[in-house]
Amino acid sequence: MDYRLFQIEGLIEFQPRIFRDDRGYFTETFSQRWFEPFGLTPTFVQDNQSVSRKGVLRGLHFQKPPHAQAKLVRVTSGKALDVAVDLRKGSPTYGQHQACLLEADKQNLFYIPDGFAHGFVALEDNTTFLYKCTDFYAPETEGGILWSDPALGIDWGVAQPLISPKDEVLPLLQDFASPF
Repeated sequence: MDYRLFQIEGLIEFQPRIFRDDRGYFTETFSQRWFEPFGLTPTFVQDNQSVSRKGVLRGLHFQKPPHAQAKLVRVTSGKALDVAVDLRKGSPTYGQHQACLLEADKQNLFYIPDGFAHGFVALEDNTTFLYKCTDFYAPETEGGILWSDPALGIDWGVAQPLISPKDEVLPLLQDFASPF
């Protein structure tokens, strides 16, 4: 298992070993032990899956306390550019983002602690996106930040992404009061 830490504290990319032969491959897709070197003990309680065609952008979403969610995300087919935006009050990286390219061929995973808005854009048709969450879906605590907020400066890598009507009307960071 290899990992990469980012400049924004708490974000981790995991790269499990992949054992390939003429039959296919085997890889470990999750282990609680991955988090031990970082002093983390997330308890995942729900798994979600979405399938998107190329250019679909979902986000930037989060759940407010007391139902805030940490996430461990990956793709099992296709590619996605995954983005986390720091919404933690008092954080030296508040309002900054980190992108991580998730690729089915690499089987890499991206850990996003609670206190972050999260979104991704599918870079290939039939991108299957999986995420483990540390709290159950609680629609009454949903929140978000506008994916195209110029203050965030996110380069999604697609000219005209397909966005849901709900995601088109999320607030700008400057109009947002962080609950984290």
